[in-house]
Amino acid sequence: MDVYQAIVLAIIEGITEFLPISSTGHMIIASNVMGIASDDYVKMFTVSIQFGAIFSVILLYWKRFFQSTRFYLKLFLGFLPAGVVGFLLNDYVDALLENAIVVAITLLVGGIFLLFVDKVFKKNEGSTETVTNKKALVIGFFQVIAMIPGISRSAATIVGGLTQKLSRKTAAEFSFFLAVPTMLVVTVYKTYKYHSKVGFSTDDIGILALGNVVAFVVAIFAIKFFISFLTKYGFKIFGYYRIALGLAILILTGLGYKLAVV
Repeated sequence: MDVYQAIVLAIIEGITEFLPISSTGHMIIASNVMGIASDDYVKMFTVSIQFGAIFSVILLYWKRFFQSTRFYLKLFLGFLPAGVVGFLLNDYVDALLENAIVVAITLLVGGIFLLFVDKVFKKNEGSTETVTNKKALVIGFFQVIAMIPGISRSAATIVGGLTQKLSRKTAAEFSFFLAVPTMLVVTVYKTYKYHSKVGFSTDDIGILALGNVVAFVVAIFAIKFFISFLTKYGFKIFGYYRIALGLAILILTGLGYKLAVV
């Protein structure tokens, strides 16, 4: 993977991480189009550049992170289910990540579901409900579903928030907040695991740093766009997009392309 390929992947990460369209599905398409070999470094890179995306959330919502200790309790409760399940089933989840068909199917199913989300939760708009400890824990269980590749962590946690009678904006923002501990733990673990197994060269560190900076900048704009768009127009367009992406992966696979999952 060269510098230009790293920049493209980082841009894709920054755009897709907080949108309900699955960053994994986009990484599959992009890496194969660019002919990027799916080696240990590339797999680590696509996870570790989430670190940059994390800081975009902290920058945009820094006041929330210094609000009170109760805020961190909610994040902990929201993180807990995925943290426990991820620890217990890490190898199984990694095996699913190797299967492009699984990603395509979950993209399609999730896309169809998003077509109807706005109608199902229509009563939520105008809601003044806030995130309680109990609601945070429930949303955390929805995040477990997102461990299936292609589901989209953002989509799962936002829908989880909607089931708790939160407005689209409140559900989306808590999804962003919950991404911080979740992505931080995964990023640190995957980076440490790679370092222990292979080790970093100077070039590796430089490309990884560049990827995080690019993901950070792009994610700032993506978050601002998503909140504004979601509040006005809802989920339907994202549903159609997921369906198109899922079909594209299935068609490419059917034509004999062996899609490598990064």
